[in-house]
Amino acid sequence: MDDSSKNVKTFHGGCPHDCPDTCSMVYTVEDNKLISVTGNKEHPMTRGGLCVKLKDYEKRHYHPDRLLYPLKRTGPKGSKQFKRISWDEALDEITSKWKAIIASDGPHAIMPNSYLGNQGLVHGLNGGDAFFNRMGATVCERTFCGEGSCTAWLLTVGPTAGVDPESFIHSKYIVIWACNSVSTNLHHWHTIREAQKKGAKVVVIDSYASRTAKEADWHIAPKPGTDGALAMAMMNVIITEGLVDQDYVDNYTVGYAELAERAKTRTPEWAAEISGIPAADIRKFAREYATTPPAAIRLGVALERSYGGSQAIRAVTSLPALIGAWRHVGGGALQFPVWEHPYKFDVICRPDLIPEGTPVVNNLQLGRVLTGETKLETPIKSMMVWNTNPITQAPETDKIIKGLEREDLFLVVAEHFISDTAAYADIVLPAAMGAEMEDMVLSWGHLYLTYNAKCIDPPGEALPNNEIFRQLAKRMGYEDDNFKWNDSECLEHYVDWSSPTCEGIDLAYMREHGFARLKAFGDKDVRARHAKGEFPTPTGKCHFLVEGAKNFVAGPFRQMYDGFQPSEALDALPDYVPSRETPATNPELAAKYPLNIISPKSHGFLNSCYANVAEKIKGQGEQFVLIHQADAKARGIEEGSVVRVFNDRGAFECVARISDDVNSGIVVATLGYWRQLNNGTVNCISSAEFGDMGHSTTFSDNLVEVSLA
Repeated sequence: MDDSSKNVKTFHGGCPHDCPDTCSMVYTVEDNKLISVTGNKEHPMTRGGLCVKLKDYEKRHYHPDRLLYPLKRTGPKGSKQFKRISWDEALDEITSKWKAIIASDGPHAIMPNSYLGNQGLVHGLNGGDAFFNRMGATVCERTFCGEGSCTAWLLTVGPTAGVDPESFIHSKYIVIWACNSVSTNLHHWHTIREAQKKGAKVVVIDSYASRTAKEADWHIAPKPGTDGALAMAMMNVIITEGLVDQDYVDNYTVGYAELAERAKTRTPEWAAEISGIPAADIRKFAREYATTPPAAIRLGVALERSYGGSQAIRAVTSLPALIGAWRHVGGGALQFPVWEHPYKFDVICRPDLIPEGTPVVNNLQLGRVLTGETKLETPIKSMMVWNTNPITQAPETDKIIKGLEREDLFLVVAEHFISDTAAYADIVLPAAMGAEMEDMVLSWGHLYLTYNAKCIDPPGEALPNNEIFRQLAKRMGYEDDNFKWNDSECLEHYVDWSSPTCEGIDLAYMREHGFARLKAFGDKDVRARHAKGEFPTPTGKCHFLVEGAKNFVAGPFRQMYDGFQPSEALDALPDYVPSRETPATNPELAAKYPLNIISPKSHGFLNSCYANVAEKIKGQGEQFVLIHQADAKARGIEEGSVVRVFNDRGAFECVARISDDVNSGIVVATLGYWRQLNNGTVNCISSAEFGDMGHSTTFSDNLVEVSLA
């Protein structure tokens, strides 16, 4: 409630960060200053609480290192030597450079690079797509996180939200597969804990003892990249022991006979050799899962991060139909509920503007592209980066830096701080933060629309992303109506308000209430989305078998462009596909680099956001590697030793934490630390090779060695 005597007002907010929770928030403002940010107590998922990253979100808006004015580079790239310039100077320099590049090399020499540093419909991942599509620039395919999972999910069950995350309160057997919910999906974890207190068994599958694994009733720790073997062996047990819901399979699935034939040889003993999980435990797990309805699986994006990860996801996604879990409220699987959200990505991205034959560059292989290792018909001469920080988030970091050091590369970065990537920019543009712009924030973790009000003015001369692109479009001479829409007009056009899921909801409703639950398919106490099949697939059934399947990346991750899709033929059935870099699959490489490394998200950072904030660094701790006592002893490493983690791709330094949370042969180093504050970061050692589907990452498919620094 507003307090007019103190000039204090409250506004609806939506957390813009790359997190499935998309919290509904309350901004409190006094005299145009944001004085507090709290969780919305009325929101059924947020329930008044925020995570450790967001609990003092207002302080980030006023951080002393915040970018306030446009900057132009004056020193060597990476030196962070800049001078202040006006917006007119910045925009004129950018557009004149781009016009000159287009005249000499064509628009393909320019490319955008963004990701989910902001999840807003207006200012987020796709906010600049229409501009660059109108330009005819090279399309950026963005596959940092979850895109292989999307391909696997869509092939199997189609664009369904799956089981409602709130319906997990009714589940009796909950499997959290490759998701550290306590650190990365906290508000869903609260629902799982409540179900656990009511008697549900919680099983966490993760290759190390994460915070979530330590809260589970049972932690199963397969070797990295072997989850597909575990899932296939579960199928073997379910089928051979007669635990299949045959009626459900017969009526609502495709390809059971073929799947059963493949699963015959995928025995628990076979999987035990691969995964390190005893065959008896695999049998126990499969039996419990198949006979304890309602059973629900929460799939984490980490499941895709090895070469065969997406095939593993196809196998895991097939399990609920095999046992008829979809029949029940609280039964089935949860990937990204965003598939049932009514967003109009064609309007946001305008793929109709893309000229035929426009090439595609994947952001995971940015270093290879910028250094010329990947040969392009038209080399990249300019790049604009917003909502991402590739030097920390993309693999093969050293190659990226080498590419960004090119004097003939004109780099523009819109940012809040001089990030590792912004340090190499020719022009830096100060971008607005969450409370400083109107938007609706996409959620990939629940079934609510979330509104974010503009409640304060940006400091200095910072501008919202959409305003930056409006100004650039004006100078480039782009006259399409969408380049003239203000943020409110964008929201009117970007959401399908006529959709049945939006019954009774419009933008005015969102402004008044801050959030709204999507209407279709019932609430958490009745939703059993696929009790009678009705999957949004070509047949209306769950597809164990997909004949003629071709590899693809889902449209929103490639500017809604359908040209130059990967299109390789895919296996018609799910299966275990080995990783590229493990001692078992690559013994020659393992002789040099014997340790598998996992690089999960940090508890105290949101990707690289907050990793420059002293209080967050203190809470997260300095850059570290978890290592088992046996591996540490063999290398003369003690608790707190400064160590070097390395392979042929690069190296980083950190402190050693000796821990039983990891098994021998595995080390763990978390993602997000800034390179300018550390001697390298974990993605220095990461490979840019794609996984098996969706051009997914292989962040957990890397071998390293660890030595004293």
